[in-house]
Amino acid sequence: MPAPEPSSALSPELSEKSRRLADSLASLPRAQVAFSGGVDSTYLLLMAHQALGDRVVAVTADSPSLARSTLAEACAFCRDRGIAHRVVATGEFANPAYLANDGQRCYHCKSSLLEALSALDDCSPALIGAITDDLGDHRPGMQAARERQARFPLIEANLSKADVRALSKALGLATWDRPAEPCLSSRVPYGEPVTIAGLGMIEQAEAALRFHGFATCRARHHQVGGSGPTATGHLCRLEVPDADIPRLVELRSVLVPALKRLGYAQVTVDLAGFASGGLNKLLP
Repeated sequence: MPAPEPSSALSPELSEKSRRLADSLASLPRAQVAFSGGVDSTYLLLMAHQALGDRVVAVTADSPSLARSTLAEACAFCRDRGIAHRVVATGEFANPAYLANDGQRCYHCKSSLLEALSALDDCSPALIGAITDDLGDHRPGMQAARERQARFPLIEANLSKADVRALSKALGLATWDRPAEPCLSSRVPYGEPVTIAGLGMIEQAEAALRFHGFATCRARHHQVGGSGPTATGHLCRLEVPDADIPRLVELRSVLVPALKRLGYAQVTVDLAGFASGGLNKLLP
């Protein structure tokens, strides 16, 4: 399925950023795009495919931290557009430092991804869909990518999240208004261990929320009754946008039993509402 050209209704500034990105990508002999299926990597992949054709490969890192629904959507996107796609198992869950979940968890994750990309093709540059908004938050994964000479074409073109959404909409991408969806491990507070069982609970909890119409949501996964091996259970702290909190509370008689069936001992609603990257704010 060929991609349409961007709409002429774009502002001159945004059109110039798009042109700058296209020229930069076209100058590459070939490339690998780290493709998560999110807003930014989807736009970057489409632009890279327009510029390079069959000289670009999308690579999706598959691990327990990637929701199965997201993986299926990423595969469908590439299949429908004839984009070469590799799904590779990454090894962060074999790394005790990743499982310990300190403030550098994303560093270990991105390192594992870049190692997988290098193993596939150590001659093609790895392209990461980071945007200018990422420069103002805790992003140790970007450090890992820089250390391995990955490139950030969207940042190089000075594209923000709002810019990528506008350009994606102009190109007819269904992801243009997709909520941000970081990896499932980001729902676990720093200092509490990441486990495969816990990520399964998080994935199912958020699937239940989306089933009831909460497109933007987080199921934060907290230990209760101690920490580490002494913990006696888990609490699910639900975050939705402020406007959705009343409806979430109205559905408690449905959601609480459903989440307890997943294994949660307690279920709470965060009255502060949804906060993307909220756990990063707790870091020193």
